[in-house]
Amino acid sequence: MLEINNLNVHFGVIHALKGISLKVEEGEIVTLIGANGAGKTTTLRTISGLKKPTSGTIFFNGNDITSASAQDRVRMGISLSPEGRRIFSSLTVLENLELGAYLRRDKAEIKKDISIVYERFPILKDRRKQAAGTLSGGEQQMLAIGRALMSRPKLLCLDEPSMGLAPLLVQEIFDIIRDINQKGTTILLVEQNASMALQIANRAYVMETGTIPLSGTGADLMRSEDIKKAYLGG
Repeated sequence: MLEINNLNVHFGVIHALKGISLKVEEGEIVTLIGANGAGKTTTLRTISGLKKPTSGTIFFNGNDITSASAQDRVRMGISLSPEGRRIFSSLTVLENLELGAYLRRDKAEIKKDISIVYERFPILKDRRKQAAGTLSGGEQQMLAIGRALMSRPKLLCLDEPSMGLAPLLVQEIFDIIRDINQKGTTILLVEQNASMALQIANRAYVMETGTIPLSGTGADLMRSEDIKKAYLGG
C-alpha cells in the first residue's frame, strides 16, 4: 500500500531523515519506535504531505505521490492524527468531526460516519456540543482519532496517541487502534510506548537519528535483547 524509498528530509542544514525506506502492506499495523528526535514525526508529516522531502520517493497504492499536496493525499486516503492532538479548542466536538470531512460532499454519508464515530467513542456523543478544549486528555485523543477517521482513510497515521494519558486510558486507546485496524483500516503508528506498540504491530521499524537500523515483526523485536535494553526497560 505505502512504499517509501531512500527518503531524505532536511530542515535547513539539519538532515532529519537520511535515506530511509519502509513499506506498509494493506491491512497491517506497522509501528515506528525510537527515541525523541529520531525522525518519527517527520516521517509521518512527510507521508502526509506536510513536509516536502529533499529526495526519494513515496508511493501509495502504486501511485507516486512524492509531489502531491497534503489535500490530495487526504483525497487519496491518507489521514493523520497528529502529535499533541491539535484539535480546534474553541469549536465543538461535532464541528471538529465535521472538519475532518471537509473534502467530502456526501452529506448523508458524513452524517452516518459521525454516528459511527459516536458508536466507537460514546463519550464524544455526550460531549458533542461542548467546546473541544474543555475535554480531558483522553477525550481529546479520541476526538483527534475520530476526526482523522472522518475522511474515510485507507491509511491512518497516528502520532503518539498515548502521550500524556493515564495507564488505563493507554490500554483503551490501543484497544481502539486494534479495533479500527480489524474493521479494515491500515495503520502506521508512531509511539513512545514501545512495549504496547510492538504488542499490536504486525511489523515494526526502529528509528535512530534519521535512519532505520532495524526492522522486523512486532514479536521478533519484542524478543530482541537490544530492543529490550533500549526501549522496553529490560
